[in-house]
Amino acid sequence: MHKGRTEAFSDGVLAIIITIMVLQLDVPEGRELSDLFRDWPKMLAYVVSFLYVGLYWNNHHHMFQAVKRINGVVLWGNLHLLFWLSLLPWLTAWVGESHFAPTPISVYAFDLLMCAVAFPLLQRALIRADASNTLLAQAVRGSTKEKVSMLAYVVAVVLPLLGQTAAYMAGILLMVVGLSWAVPDPRIERVLAESGDSASPPS
Repeated sequence: MHKGRTEAFSDGVLAIIITIMVLQLDVPEGRELSDLFRDWPKMLAYVVSFLYVGLYWNNHHHMFQAVKRINGVVLWGNLHLLFWLSLLPWLTAWVGESHFAPTPISVYAFDLLMCAVAFPLLQRALIRADASNTLLAQAVRGSTKEKVSMLAYVVAVVLPLLGQTAAYMAGILLMVVGLSWAVPDPRIERVLAESGDSASPPS
């Protein structure tokens, strides 16, 4: 099984997710520049979610560059990741409408936690799908960044239970984690450069 259709499908789903999120922003009622910022909680929630969707698309693209073949387990693993990402527009709207209330922030953080769980599961499925291709396995070996991020998501799920101030702190923590992943994983780029192989499927 070649990877082209899976990549195209994933690109389409992620593009739709971003489109839905921006369509949920209300048109400003006034004509002044200040009117743009009256719904700043919605805009901020959109920016954070856009960052996360963008980083998952970016790292998803780099990850698939390091593989040649996929199987049925990979397809389901990819759908698992896309399921949790597809909830972001709905939860983003809830967080913005509630002005970062504790419960919406906690549920939003839980969704990001599940995305963070789904991504390495997809990585493992890709590695097992083609034992002859060791590029991805070499690239993702020995990193603690994923574990630290996972712990941060768990903290962001629990922290809002302590009150509104803690909910704001959880929101800041989620932004910091997102920014830390904004640069594509350099390990994959380095392995591909060293191998001189883009892992493209045969025509």
